Amino acid sequence: MSPAPVIIAIDGRSGAGKTTLAIELAARLREHHKVSLFHLEDIYPGWNGLAAGIERYTSTVLAPLHRGERAEWVSWDWNAHYDGDVRTTQPAEIVLVEGVGAGAEAARPFLAAVIWADSPEQDRRNRALARDGESYEPYWDQWAAQEHEWLSGDDVPARADVRVLNLADGAAPAEVLQALQYLPALSPALLPELAARHGLQLRAERIDAAPDPARLFESLFGRSARAVWLDSSMDAGGNEAAERSRFSILADDGGPFGQSVRHSSGRTHVSVGNASVTTEGPFFRWLDGVWGRRALRGPEGYPCEFTLGWLGYLGYELKRETGGSDVTAGTPDACLLFAGRAVVLDHVERTVWLLTLDTADAGDWLETARAAATRAAGGQTAAAGGSAVGPSASGRAPLDFAARDSEVAYKSKITEAQHQIAEGNTYEVCLTTALTAELPAAALDPWRSYLALRGRNPAPFASYLRFGDLTVASTSPERFLRIAADGGMRAEPIKGTRHRDADPARDALLRHELESSPKDRAENIMIVDLLRNDLSHFAVPGSVSVSRLCAIESYATVHQMVSTIDARLRPGMPRAEAVAACFPAGSMTGAPKVSTMAILDRLEGAPRGVYSGAIGYFSLNGATDLAVAIRTLVRTERAGGSAGLSLGVGGAITADSSPQEEYEEIRTKAFGVLSALGAEFPPG
Repeated sequence: MSPAPVIIAIDGRSGAGKTTLAIELAARLREHHKVSLFHLEDIYPGWNGLAAGIERYTSTVLAPLHRGERAEWVSWDWNAHYDGDVRTTQPAEIVLVEGVGAGAEAARPFLAAVIWADSPEQDRRNRALARDGESYEPYWDQWAAQEHEWLSGDDVPARADVRVLNLADGAAPAEVLQALQYLPALSPALLPELAARHGLQLRAERIDAAPDPARLFESLFGRSARAVWLDSSMDAGGNEAAERSRFSILADDGGPFGQSVRHSSGRTHVSVGNASVTTEGPFFRWLDGVWGRRALRGPEGYPCEFTLGWLGYLGYELKRETGGSDVTAGTPDACLLFAGRAVVLDHVERTVWLLTLDTADAGDWLETARAAATRAAGGQTAAAGGSAVGPSASGRAPLDFAARDSEVAYKSKITEAQHQIAEGNTYEVCLTTALTAELPAAALDPWRSYLALRGRNPAPFASYLRFGDLTVASTSPERFLRIAADGGMRAEPIKGTRHRDADPARDALLRHELESSPKDRAENIMIVDLLRNDLSHFAVPGSVSVSRLCAIESYATVHQMVSTIDARLRPGMPRAEAVAACFPAGSMTGAPKVSTMAILDRLEGAPRGVYSGAIGYFSLNGATDLAVAIRTLVRTERAGGSAGLSLGVGGAITADSSPQEEYEEIRTKAFGVLSALGAEFPPG
């Protein structure tokens, strides 16, 4: 008796390309494994024998193979229309079984994974008849009726571990193999394939040029369904945020290694080209499996920490994994894409770095990216110049936002937060609310909206994220957490805000007022203490330090009070767990974090979604740099051609907070985004 094999079923309606997919997948797996292949068409007892064939296959093929024994089964003679000879399928490390019904419910106890292949119906018919000729054509409708009857009671596509749209373009086998590697049940069997992730090679090219990043992004990734622009939209020279504003990263999920992931309420859905896989479990555990180990180093002379990897956002409701309660959001709890190629702009050196994993098409992509960078280095800028782009700018009705909480309701929640402080349940409460709008999807272009936002309110951690029906446009000034490849950690919380004034004297007075405010300093110091504690869980003892306390930074629409906490990650510590230990940002919860998050759930009564989460990257060299998702507009396309907009705003409440001043602060924070859209803060 041999060890029990890993059995993988490839199922799908007739003509979906299962046989070709199985043969190609087997060829790829044979590079590292002994593989056996079984075709269900050899066992169906005739053109009306789907149900009987599934029963035969389960009892005479799967059951013995699952025990590590050879399977002896009776074949079907399609010419004689009767039972044929007895055949044998030997167990192997991996057994692929393919055919209609391979993943049937009766077979599931024996299977490690089920792949469901699909294709457009006309393509399936043409493919099946081209393969089997005239012998199949008279039975197509009869067989299709059996498939329909079977699937009506056995929803294999819904339960499949991996789904793939097989377009017969040769891409499906590689995409499916990548998707299979995310299944925990297959991880031990696919260790050689998983190890290949750490054998990646990087190709890089430096160009001495300073292209307009908006033009470059639109040229390279404007038509990509999923793309990310981590945009340091502030001038990198001569300002207080120069270090944070040095690099911009532009990428999509194209190319052979491109992938995207959405996580919601404990389910992680990964798309690899036309294949997809869904797994159950905590997001940060999933993240630890795909990031945190130094798989790729940067090229010589490359100054940025990003060496390709995952980019996107983590939503606030991931707090369920870090001590918070389980709240369901209307948007995914995380959206990331894996970039196997990207453009990095160095605004200090005025250079462009083109990065790509070494694949067959890497040279072509480098040529395309090089040409796009050269074109974007000359001509008109694509920035919107700060002009409003809302519906009012095009002659339509003004863009009207509604507030989740009226002024009276928000002030009442401030009073309740202060009651919780007086009772000793918390020291500081970062109370938030949201402004929302519904409009026709065509009424507000998300790309033009972001260009207006960055023109009106530049920030060191601005970003534009496009994930199909979900778009995020952020002008965040606040770093949540950076972990460098060498283990250096840094958090830079912001607490304390004043609006800017066009009159220099009044503006200087507002800045001084913030700098000398005991209340704002107290808020900031409480969050500094919280973050020192968060970082200490994974830091080298004694390495946590506060290198800057309550400094003032000035942006286009606000003055902010910022502190800097540094630490060093203990060697060997899981980096995803170090991120989780600090999530969500203490500046967006208050202190102590866990008990205050519970208070916030009761006071706010609604999920925050993307707002208050984090936006940034997880690089293949183990580095991460994440911003707090504030000053962030989220656009979600609805069914029927409409779209929803959401803008979160909030502020820290302490015992001596003035409800009126706190309400004015959220109006100040919303101004930069609303003014760029030609909108106003809703009255009342």
